[in-house]
Amino acid sequence: MRFAGTENYVATEDLTVAVNAAIRLERPLLVKGEPGTGKTVLAEEVAAALGAQLITWHIKSTTKAQQGLYEYDAVSRLRDSQLGDPRVSEIGNYIKRGKLWEAFVAPVRPVLLIDEIDKADIEFPNDLLLELDRMEFHVYETAETIKAARRPVMIITSNNEKELPDAFLRRCFFHYIRFPDAETMQAIVEVHFPGIKKRLMEEALRLFFEVREVPGIKKKPSTSELLDWLKLLVAEDIGPEVLRERDPRKLIPPLHGALLKNEQDVSLFEKLAFMARRESR
Repeated sequence: MRFAGTENYVATEDLTVAVNAAIRLERPLLVKGEPGTGKTVLAEEVAAALGAQLITWHIKSTTKAQQGLYEYDAVSRLRDSQLGDPRVSEIGNYIKRGKLWEAFVAPVRPVLLIDEIDKADIEFPNDLLLELDRMEFHVYETAETIKAARRPVMIITSNNEKELPDAFLRRCFFHYIRFPDAETMQAIVEVHFPGIKKRLMEEALRLFFEVREVPGIKKKPSTSELLDWLKLLVAEDIGPEVLRERDPRKLIPPLHGALLKNEQDVSLFEKLAFMARRESR
């Protein structure tokens, strides 16, 4: 099982090395990087490239590690017992399998994505240490042990919202997805917009990277936001000459709502435009 990127996903050499190293070591691949750099999509493309099932566990601030194993619905069982439902005699009817359980019993080695692990409580990664090591867990209600026949390919993403415990990090193969350079970004754009005009792409990329480098910008636009912006530029038939416009009154990019995602950054560009107008007088 080797990953070399796909026709829909431009993977740099260091990223493919990291994915294949994690697969060979049978360790979780911990992927960090700016939001919007393709961490979640990576798991989808790895599954597609390996011809494997993708099992996704989206983590929220309220998610508990136990939910990844299983949940016992005691309330439903009590209600059914009061109604005389014959299902109450089998406790397994009230056990809901979690994503780890699904991955462990999959007939073919799957890809398990644990998405945005840093959103959960700080104890969440520690609560999974034993299961990640042994690839098994015990279901106390049914007195059975669920053990993986083979370790799933596991990809864990983090946006660096909080530090992860050292004990958890030791069990992972780590990779940081650096923000794409201009050449890599051009390849990404060509994958998503194969027929895009070269001049439009060049001007859009130039303006995009200029926006990212503006001093004081709070939220730099990401790869996914660039693709959204390009989609709008193509749909609205905005030409490269509009993007090349140097009029100080038009310092804010057209359709900037796809790139600038908060009022502070919009205000910053408006102030820069105001200052440029004063200097041009």
